[in-house]
Amino acid sequence: MNLFSKKIISWFHTNKRDLPWRNTKDAYLIWLSEIILQQTRVDQGMSYYLKFAKTFPTVKHLAKADNDEVMKLWQGLGYYSRARNLHTTSKIISQKYKGKFPSEYSEILALKGVGEYTAAAIASFAFDKPHAVVDGNVFRLLSRVFGIETPIDSSQGKKEFTSLANELLDKKNAAAHNQAIMEFGAMQCKPVSPYCGVCPLNTMCVAYEKKLVSVLPVKEKKTKVRNRYFNYVVLNYKGTTAINKRTGKDIWTNLYDFPLIETKKEFSEEEFLGSKEWKSFIEKNKYSIKSVSKVYKHILSHQKIYARFWEIVCTIPLEKIIGDTAIVIKQKDIHQYAVPRLIENYLEGK
Repeated sequence: MNLFSKKIISWFHTNKRDLPWRNTKDAYLIWLSEIILQQTRVDQGMSYYLKFAKTFPTVKHLAKADNDEVMKLWQGLGYYSRARNLHTTSKIISQKYKGKFPSEYSEILALKGVGEYTAAAIASFAFDKPHAVVDGNVFRLLSRVFGIETPIDSSQGKKEFTSLANELLDKKNAAAHNQAIMEFGAMQCKPVSPYCGVCPLNTMCVAYEKKLVSVLPVKEKKTKVRNRYFNYVVLNYKGTTAINKRTGKDIWTNLYDFPLIETKKEFSEEEFLGSKEWKSFIEKNKYSIKSVSKVYKHILSHQKIYARFWEIVCTIPLEKIIGDTAIVIKQKDIHQYAVPRLIENYLEGK
């Protein structure tokens, strides 16, 4: 065991958090935790993991579930493609592998929604296979300790860090090493204000010695963010409303929202009601505007959404207004449907 591995594993045994997916070798539960924790903090993801593990205790239970049930359980966690991939992959494992999770790294990597990091985590945690995990925490830790200035989001950087991670891996104790290096990056070598003064690696840390902690790791790309302007039409008729199931490759696929008019800029109330988009939607049907909401700002990884909700009282049944993609439901039943967090925020504020 090299000195780096020895120190982080020793630190891990003393400082590790007691997390439920660390107390099992069940590959299904480990996979479930890894998918939930993609783009999600442990404190936020914990309740979702517990709900999924209780509702779907095995991969076969998840495979048999209705898609809307899976999406509803995931509601509020964001990055909904994870839930869709989770459900799709559970069916593949149930059918192709007879419900037994594949144990080889290459087979795990081939599963939908599973990348190199997740495959390495499952292979090592569940099956003790010697594959190093390389996630954001590992990039940061290795960059600082070894003084690597290669951008972590470059193809060269990914190769360099992956090679180093595999070189450092204690192959006889892969699970403990991988758990330790991830936990160390998350808890000790944090992005901001890491605990350098009491760090067991500070005597070998280049960034600490050369005062580069705040500089490393290096990123070369900046994410472009675009603004979108949503006008949701909340139709009301005798206790009913209309919702739309989102399809296609846009955000929130398979979730429900209200009929939507998207505009290229933010409209005032007067501009919106005079727009061709509104007139083509409502046509000549009689209606009255009950309320117009404040602007809800919703930030995604590559988008900023500015949404306003127009609550409309109609004088004719909604089936005569809505298009083929929408359905009419009782207003009180809307909480039974999986909706984006933006819609949830609006409903909670009513």
